[in-house]
Amino acid sequence: MFRFVTLNLNGIRSAATKGFEAWAEGIGADCMGVQELKAQADTVLGRFETVAGMKGHFHYADKKGYSGVGLYSKREPTAVITGIGNPEFDAEGRYVEARFDTPDRKLSLISSYFPSGSSGEERQLAKFRWLALMAPHLKKLKAKREFILVGDINIAHQEIDLRNWKSNQKNSGFTPEERAWMSALLTDIGLVDVFRTLNPHPDQYTWWSARGQAWANNVGWRIDYHLATPGIAATARKEHIYLDQRFSDHAPLVIEYDFVL
Repeated sequence: MFRFVTLNLNGIRSAATKGFEAWAEGIGADCMGVQELKAQADTVLGRFETVAGMKGHFHYADKKGYSGVGLYSKREPTAVITGIGNPEFDAEGRYVEARFDTPDRKLSLISSYFPSGSSGEERQLAKFRWLALMAPHLKKLKAKREFILVGDINIAHQEIDLRNWKSNQKNSGFTPEERAWMSALLTDIGLVDVFRTLNPHPDQYTWWSARGQAWANNVGWRIDYHLATPGIAATARKEHIYLDQRFSDHAPLVIEYDFVL
């Protein structure tokens, strides 16, 4: 079995003070995608370059203390790609792809952090620009390779994916445009929301606001995903949202696949 974890750290240094590294040692992951490093190479290398026996590959933001993603793996990739070839978003450190190619299979594992539009109209417009780039990027990738993209997508797709859906229909992360983009990704491009194929139940969330008693009352959003091409998605066997400890405002999402990397 191949165990793949995704977690928005909301700062790798902050998560480390809350036990993230010790937890990672015990979870037994083969690969782990992380988002919102909020750190640059001078902090990560030599301190967080390797976690739980997995070597990390990173895409850092130009701006200090902002964004950044990583992909940790026990196996060394055959190639690593950072960024999607767009200067605006590549400067924000939002995409790292590790390729694991053999004569029989071309497989990519991707960690990505989609922009949030919650801070205002300017960032929401940036989010829409990102989505407009990512759909064709993933469609093109799917035509050539199998892949699993994990990360904080910052979109709750369906009403089941957030507690207070009625009052959030005009808010970033649940606008009709964002939900339609996700629907098109799944139906037109043909990717699979792996968690939902395994768990159709309500009240399954991966992020909780710091406001009020959101965590205590499980008033959450499911915005962290495994998005996969159909062939690799069909091998998914078990899912788990880890809730016993908190390392950030997101929870780790763990999915096991029936293949060997």
